[in-house]
Amino acid sequence: MTIKKEQLYKEKCDTWPKILKYNYERYGDTHKAMRHKRFGIWQPFTWKDYYLNVKYLALGLLSIGFEYGDKVLIIGDNAPEWYYAELASQSNHGVSVGLYGDSTPSEIKYIAENSEARFAIVQDQEQVDKLLQIKSQLPLLKRIIYWNYKGLAHYKDPILTGYREILEMGQKYDQEHPGLFEKNVESGSADDICAIVYTSGTTSPQPKGAIHTFKTMRICSEYHLRIDPWYSHDNIIPYLPPASINEQWFAIGCHLLSASILNFSEDPETQQRDTKEIKPHIVFYGARIWENQAATIQARILGGDLLKKSLFRSLMPIAHRIAELRYKRKRPGLLMKILSLIINALIIRPIKKSIGLSRARICYSTGSTLSPDAFRFYHALNLPLKSIYGTTEGGALTASRNDDINIETVGSVHNGAEIKITENGELAYRHPGLFAGYYKDSLRTSEVMKDGWFHSGDMAYIRKDGHIVFLDRLNDVIRIANGELLFPQSIECRLRSSPYIKDAWVTAGPERKYVSVIIVINFYNVSRWAGQMRVGYKTFADLSQKEEVYELVKKDVERVNQDLSPAIRMKKYVNLHKEFDPDEGELTRTRNLRRRYLEERYRDLINAIYDDIKEIPIEDRLIHRDGRIGTIKTILNIRSL
Repeated sequence: MTIKKEQLYKEKCDTWPKILKYNYERYGDTHKAMRHKRFGIWQPFTWKDYYLNVKYLALGLLSIGFEYGDKVLIIGDNAPEWYYAELASQSNHGVSVGLYGDSTPSEIKYIAENSEARFAIVQDQEQVDKLLQIKSQLPLLKRIIYWNYKGLAHYKDPILTGYREILEMGQKYDQEHPGLFEKNVESGSADDICAIVYTSGTTSPQPKGAIHTFKTMRICSEYHLRIDPWYSHDNIIPYLPPASINEQWFAIGCHLLSASILNFSEDPETQQRDTKEIKPHIVFYGARIWENQAATIQARILGGDLLKKSLFRSLMPIAHRIAELRYKRKRPGLLMKILSLIINALIIRPIKKSIGLSRARICYSTGSTLSPDAFRFYHALNLPLKSIYGTTEGGALTASRNDDINIETVGSVHNGAEIKITENGELAYRHPGLFAGYYKDSLRTSEVMKDGWFHSGDMAYIRKDGHIVFLDRLNDVIRIANGELLFPQSIECRLRSSPYIKDAWVTAGPERKYVSVIIVINFYNVSRWAGQMRVGYKTFADLSQKEEVYELVKKDVERVNQDLSPAIRMKKYVNLHKEFDPDEGELTRTRNLRRRYLEERYRDLINAIYDDIKEIPIEDRLIHRDGRIGTIKTILNIRSL
């Protein structure tokens, strides 16, 4: 097939199932679509495997009563079955609804009710148990299908069916209804609803379901492919399942359109090790993941032997200067070129190999603001990391070419999109990839969609070169007592660049006399440091309140303060006795702070900070993943700077 004919054919493939069928017909058994590591071995799946799994799963669903427009909950970690489930439901003119594997029963119940889901396709016993716990409250739920059989042999509930059994039903249904699957796929259209993607719930008590069609999803995927082409030989390891919009664009859309290879880790705990084995060409992590990885690398080197530590401290500043020349598009001199070769051999190549990014060609940071220090660190490693901007409702808006990356921005606007900044500084935009509205919530839809423009709720400005500078969520911007604006995310991400700080929550306000910060220490790195310094401790809470740890954290808070104007410098800080936890509502599932909830939960601590109290006793309830409830008692120290 000529390139022109191929392009025309692909343009007619206006749904994901049609693209899958095209890839199957073109590649069949000759090209891998996926790999999944199981029991230590990478299991390959061709485009034929992908297609037939989707086909027989779709027909199996039809055999048990799947109807046009039905919603399918998909819950679990990344695995081929997650993707089969999404495309099978879409092949039947149904709608996928994704949730993260660590979602609680109450979160699942809300989304299942809100989306009116009739089917659930889940990973394992853990997810089955959650659904069985709430199934009496979900009268619409017709069937739960699981793909990992471990621990489920003795479950007798008639609502349960194994994945393999559904495939067998699908094969039988195909014999009874030949050509039905192909007919259903061909009758799909670009304007069909394909997914309801729920927001993270950062700014509202409950997540909202954003309706997307094949057209809106494909437009945003193609926006990114125009900037950064993907190829069929490219390896990708998606960090999260397609429960969020970024994974929908990349792991579903860009993957199908490029026929690249998805690689799934054995489990979330082996992600780093498995990445080292695959050496992916394309990486898309949330900002928190990039920051934690940079912090861990630096902590390990600084806690290592004297030679490694000396090399790192002496050569990394030069690597930063070389990266700065690349930003400015200047050629390095002969001496810098020689030093670059030495640094690459001694530092850069070993670090990139240790994190599996020695072949990385495209690196995206998504979600919250990326720390400038982390950004510079990766560019010193000659990794083309760049921030992109998009929202669940508004779709993809910005990206940067690898030769046009800027540390301060989230890139320039995709061709086809229009933007404007409102009087109050809010970023509004429109393009063909905007969502079709919130599911069953026209009132909230009208609040963000005005005259065809999506109002993002984010504060930003446009530079002269067309790049967008993201400042913060509009509702999170704080006007302090002297009238100056404080952007908490910009401070928090700088604090998180420390190897010893995992999270930070900046608080202030017109009635509060100064800016303060609540710190969550990086237990892994701080405990290693404590061992080297011979600082004894028993628990996370005990370690967090050690005098030596407060002094350690103080250095990083003062480092960040140096770059802030006097009015917004942090005057007090507290080391929290625990990590923020999404199960307790303190973080979203994408690990963003839920500030309003934190304000309520830690109101006594906030009051103590601004009442100039130096110590406050804390008695906190801890909910374990297995349902057990414990308590922790400690005294938090409030320190001044």
